[in-house]
Amino acid sequence: MTAYDNDNPFAKILRGELPAYKIYEDAETFAFMDIMPRSPGHCLVIPKRPCRNLLDADPAVLAPLMQVARKLSRAAMAAMDADGVMVAQFNEAASGQTVFHLHVHVIPCFEGRRLGPEGGPMEKPDVLNENARKIREALDADAER
Repeated sequence: MTAYDNDNPFAKILRGELPAYKIYEDAETFAFMDIMPRSPGHCLVIPKRPCRNLLDADPAVLAPLMQVARKLSRAAMAAMDADGVMVAQFNEAASGQTVFHLHVHVIPCFEGRRLGPEGGPMEKPDVLNENARKIREALDADAER
């Protein structure tokens, strides 16, 4: 298996070397907006520990990652008034993985609306900021229950 690349974009985001539209952070995970969303509210959850993908992840990384993916799924659906949510994760290039740091896509889905293309156009910063704000507010509201 190929070694982890410490210079991948998500590692750089975790080190503060690249910007991100942050939604959530805890000791184990970091969540942020996908800058080329397939749907409004499309976001990503990554572990803070270095791992290429699910195939080389320490099992201790997976539980907190999926707990946050669930929490973010609920919040993104509520914030975007979505009808459903797709949770996706790719492993190696043949599957469609393009950034080689384990990440989970959380993609709000809407009845009668197709998802945009993978690697589609970059979203405007003000839209990403606004969607991140809405999801953070939905996370806060869910935590209060």
